[in-house]
Amino acid sequence: MKLVISDRKTGKSYPVEVAEDKRSLFIGKKMGDTVPGDDFGLFGYTLRLSGGSDTSGIPMRGDISGSRKMKVLLSGGQGFNPSRKGERRKKMVRGTIFGADNAQVNAFIESYGQAAPDELLKKEEKK
Repeated sequence: MKLVISDRKTGKSYPVEVAEDKRSLFIGKKMGDTVPGDDFGLFGYTLRLSGGSDTSGIPMRGDISGSRKMKVLLSGGQGFNPSRKGERRKKMVRGTIFGADNAQVNAFIESYGQAAPDELLKKEEKK
């Protein structure tokens, strides 16, 4: 599972690979819940869960209850970008609760710790 942590102050995002034993921290949580960053290398930080997608790329949407997949008539927002005014379309989306099917979890930093996120989550540069 991949956790993508966004820093709204700098506009940077940091992908973190989540170990199998830490996946259970997300199961049962809702979009908007907070998680301590200590388990992911961000000591003293608090992360707010903001969404994600499952193993087949279906995005999560905050107005669908549970962790189920559904086809919903959408006019915009998460999961659908209309190409013309007034366009609506049925799209497959996932509910607001994180489950075992999630492949990616998106979160943003809500409260900061002592060290900068760049120092704690070092990116490996490509050669």
